[in-house]
Amino acid sequence: MSLYSYFRISKPSEGKVPAERVDEEYKRLRTRTFWGVTAAYTLYYVCRMTLGVVKQPIIDGGVLTAGELGVIGSVFYFVYAAGKFSNGFIADYCNIRRFMAWGLGISAVINLVLGILGLLQGPLGIGSVAMLVAFALLWGVNGWVQSMGSPPGTISLSRWFPLKSRGTMYSIFSSTPSFGKALTMIALGFVVAVAGWQWGFVAAAAAGVIGTIVAAVFISDTPESKGLPTVQELSGEPLKTLDKKPTKELQKWVFKHPGIWVIAISSAFIYITQHAVSDWGVLFLQKQKEFSLESATQIIGISEAFGVVGNLLAGWISDRLFGGNRARPVVIAGALTVVTLSLFLFTGGTYWMNIAYIALFSMAFSVVFCIVAGLMALDFVPRKATGAALGIVGISSYAAAGLQSIVSGFLIEGNAADGVYNFGPVSIFWTIACVIAFVLPVIGWKYLRVRE
Repeated sequence: MSLYSYFRISKPSEGKVPAERVDEEYKRLRTRTFWGVTAAYTLYYVCRMTLGVVKQPIIDGGVLTAGELGVIGSVFYFVYAAGKFSNGFIADYCNIRRFMAWGLGISAVINLVLGILGLLQGPLGIGSVAMLVAFALLWGVNGWVQSMGSPPGTISLSRWFPLKSRGTMYSIFSSTPSFGKALTMIALGFVVAVAGWQWGFVAAAAAGVIGTIVAAVFISDTPESKGLPTVQELSGEPLKTLDKKPTKELQKWVFKHPGIWVIAISSAFIYITQHAVSDWGVLFLQKQKEFSLESATQIIGISEAFGVVGNLLAGWISDRLFGGNRARPVVIAGALTVVTLSLFLFTGGTYWMNIAYIALFSMAFSVVFCIVAGLMALDFVPRKATGAALGIVGISSYAAAGLQSIVSGFLIEGNAADGVYNFGPVSIFWTIACVIAFVLPVIGWKYLRVRE
């Protein structure tokens, strides 16, 4: 069997579900698939965020510097950006169960190899240059396979859910990054504090194996592959004009639509801010505010838990409180993110005050993230080109995240002397990005018209 045959979208099943059981079977498989992609993508993030937890022990151990870690992080983001673009287009044609499971499985192996490499560094006398090259190469490969997670997850919503409920379901699914980061910061933070940074990678690998099994067991590719009618037939949803065109033509339509580029550029600045806090928040709390590793990971981890709340509220707020108007909640939540991020970055405060600052930031920021980087695109992108839209937004977002990693790493390292860090310049950089993130989609709102 060729790779194309193995990964291509499932053909409709020859056997059909009896008419009296269609509704029951559709709801059962839809529920299993939704929670399968949600759980699996949560564990994708555990295999992605390991480096953000272990930076301080790696720096303190003289293994790598902050600047070198910034370069390694940027390799991940640049490769992820390219992968997100290509895999977004490819996933429209793929079996989402196999695509998602293989990506996470390989990511788990990479984390395991990095953990073993760290354990063997001393006994084998591996030098810092060799560690830098090994980390950059392996973390770059991890970036590619990590880009195999989001497209099938979002495409599953298009294949299994009608438009009327997709916003709510996307709000839940888009909370997985926050939940995954919270799990990573708290659980891996504990493992690293107790056993060392090498075991943080090993623990992440174990989480990845669990997620791979979940994806393989619970996700179904399409309703048709299970002997069911299409989601449009099941929901009574009429086909719109664009939905009748072939996938390739719809992907071209998405690529040329100015609205997707408004979202893509705005999402780029969202990712600069989001990944700045995820990648450097623990180090910032340790060096700037002198918290312990345990306290720093707890603060960031708790904040990510509040991000889940923001994601869950995003769809409901824009649909119910603002009658489907996406711009208004973005403005309100965006202003709150700037205020709370500034308090976190430019003031001191106790353990609980910092939790309050960053938790409110994470909750408000997740509203902006969910609406701008997700719901706005889903509102006007044809169902069969969902992956292409994700690819365009993804390459812009993660290219920006990669630049953030380099700029942040060298701004931090360049303003440090004798172990004393000055986070002032990098904090200004992060705050400006936060402002641009929510202003752009409001200015370009006229391009985000719902398709006919």
